[in-house]
Amino acid sequence: MLSLLRPILSLLSGVALLLLGSGLLNTLIPLRGSQMGYSDALIGGLTSAYFAGFFLGTFVAPSLVRRIGHIRAFAFYTACCACVVLLHTLSADPVLWLLARLGLGTALVGLYTVIESWLNAQTEPQQRGQVFAVYMAVNLGALALAQQLLHVEGGADFMLFVLAALLVCTASLPVLLTRQAQPQLQPTPRLQLRRLLAAAPTASVGALFSGLAMGSLWGLLPVYFSRQGMDASEVGMSMSVVILGGAALQWPLGRLSDRHDRRFALALACAAACMFAVLIPMPMPFAGMSWGLLFLYGGMAFSAYPIVVAHLLDQLPPEDVLAASSSVLLVNGIGAAIGPLLAGLLMSTLAPAALFGWFALLQGSLAVYAGYRYQAHRRSHVPGAPFFAMLRTTPASLEMLAEQPDAALGTGNDASSAQRPER
Repeated sequence: MLSLLRPILSLLSGVALLLLGSGLLNTLIPLRGSQMGYSDALIGGLTSAYFAGFFLGTFVAPSLVRRIGHIRAFAFYTACCACVVLLHTLSADPVLWLLARLGLGTALVGLYTVIESWLNAQTEPQQRGQVFAVYMAVNLGALALAQQLLHVEGGADFMLFVLAALLVCTASLPVLLTRQAQPQLQPTPRLQLRRLLAAAPTASVGALFSGLAMGSLWGLLPVYFSRQGMDASEVGMSMSVVILGGAALQWPLGRLSDRHDRRFALALACAAACMFAVLIPMPMPFAGMSWGLLFLYGGMAFSAYPIVVAHLLDQLPPEDVLAASSSVLLVNGIGAAIGPLLAGLLMSTLAPAALFGWFALLQGSLAVYAGYRYQAHRRSHVPGAPFFAMLRTTPASLEMLAEQPDAALGTGNDASSAQRPER
């Protein structure tokens, strides 16, 4: 393992520092907005602006990286991120914050594109699955640790914003110091959405509903906790519990999806997430039960998207996997941009607890749809692509999975695999 990680240690260090800064900011923004009197609808709009920027950046970043190279692109984007983060300290004007969130999403996806395409190029094809697993573990671990930075206190309101900007800037240092050769970023083909829906309807619907739910979780769950009277450190701890649940429970659910039909596993995870979403707002006799429910909810909610991606890989021939992965990210990004805005409106109109009603509606609906698809196409299980725990990421990262047709996609030398029906 050490020999595998040594060539990419600088990149993984950059990832950890970057996620510490961005993870802190993603929770800090809704908390600070709530303290300044922003409505839940406006806070949802801030999160939607972030994911809209993330969506736009997926089209802008590849051309910039090809033109100026990975190292200069990384330095450019970290400088942009730091400037945008510090903009939040200059004014409480919601228009400025909306523009800052849009810019931050655009810049961060550029950083992810640099890191993930570089990781892909630095790793031998037969080792990419292992590198992908390590990369996602670093992602989830850094995001969980970032929530604990909310415990840091200072005499100035802007201190945590400065800390986030410092962490993002520091993320560039190990990348700029690396002696590894810069790769060439290859163009990513794109599959038409209509073709994706026809080839893997469960993956298409699952990506959309997962985006609607997870975008709302990142942007508005801290607001819900704050509305329950929690201080910043308590919000950070609760968010860490949710993220750690997502890290811990993806693996057993992934193994379940490897052994059974993916749609069955997706329906089971979403039905459980729906049940936990209904229970979380209810009064509990002691705090441990609430944290246990949050842990279980995080595990089920975070598992939906990776199951969707594994199901997608099962349905397509190797030559279509990269294009389909880009398209499913597009669908997921649209959901992540729309979801927080709708959830924020619900919270403003009804009550903060309406957020969990939104989660229950989305995940219950997806459970019903996945269960319907499973019953309609119930067959004996045929091994397909292995499950990998993951977060929503860029097409460059999914190339680590897509370029393993023999091992990961189970194609072998079987000519019939090119016309693989949906299972």
